[in-house]
Amino acid sequence: MKQIYTALSIAGSDCSGGAGIQADLKTFSALGVYGMSVITSIVAENTSRVRSVFDVIPAAVAEQLEAVFEDIDVDCVKIGMLKKKEIMETVLKKLKKYKADQIVCDPVMLSKDGSCLMEPEAVSFLKREIIPICTVFTPNIPEAEVLLGKTIAAFEDMKQAAEELYSMGCKSCLLKGGHFSGDPADILFDGENFHVFTAKRVPTKNTHGTGCTLSSAICAYLAKGETIFTAVKKSKMYITGAIAGGLEIGKGNGPLNHFYFIKNTELL
Repeated sequence: MKQIYTALSIAGSDCSGGAGIQADLKTFSALGVYGMSVITSIVAENTSRVRSVFDVIPAAVAEQLEAVFEDIDVDCVKIGMLKKKEIMETVLKKLKKYKADQIVCDPVMLSKDGSCLMEPEAVSFLKREIIPICTVFTPNIPEAEVLLGKTIAAFEDMKQAAEELYSMGCKSCLLKGGHFSGDPADILFDGENFHVFTAKRVPTKNTHGTGCTLSSAICAYLAKGETIFTAVKKSKMYITGAIAGGLEIGKGNGPLNHFYFIKNTELL
């Protein structure tokens, strides 16, 4: 039986620690998976806003990917922020070279303050080349609207949207419904069945990094050998607890508590 499970996050860096690579690595560690990272962009952001984004050159992204894959077996890959088409092309080439077979993609397209985090030609490349290699594709409602070019106005629209996103080639699509009012409900479509995952809405503003954390949790559970359904189910439970334990940090939307379940304070 395998003793150490591994997961790789390919994403942007959040200097405030609540989202991106930082959230992914915290999530991997919390769920018992050894985490690694490839930084694609350096994002100067905090709980209130994105100040600026500095993209890592494709050659540096390629070198990071080579360094990981030439040395360590990767059980699952999480893809986050890929702002430019050139970066996407580099990531795709390396993932195909090393035959990565479990990939979770969270299409980081818009920040909470409305900042655009993906260039238009990158959106087209995402639809054409990245989505088809995904084991689980995890857009939220605004991202799905951009990808499909239409409005998703109610929960009833989500099934059709999830089906249309699935038809772009992914193995399964998890469409997140947290942007709607009421208790958050997400729909997983695997080509045959729709599965709805619901939870009580936590009354909090501290939700910085929610999408990053959910997708990296799914990645962690897939790395540990769970099925897609079980990985999503357990990740939904984990994210709900992390939001409920959210931290009062910063002046805006504070971060989640990725280690909310740790009660032993002897080492603190």
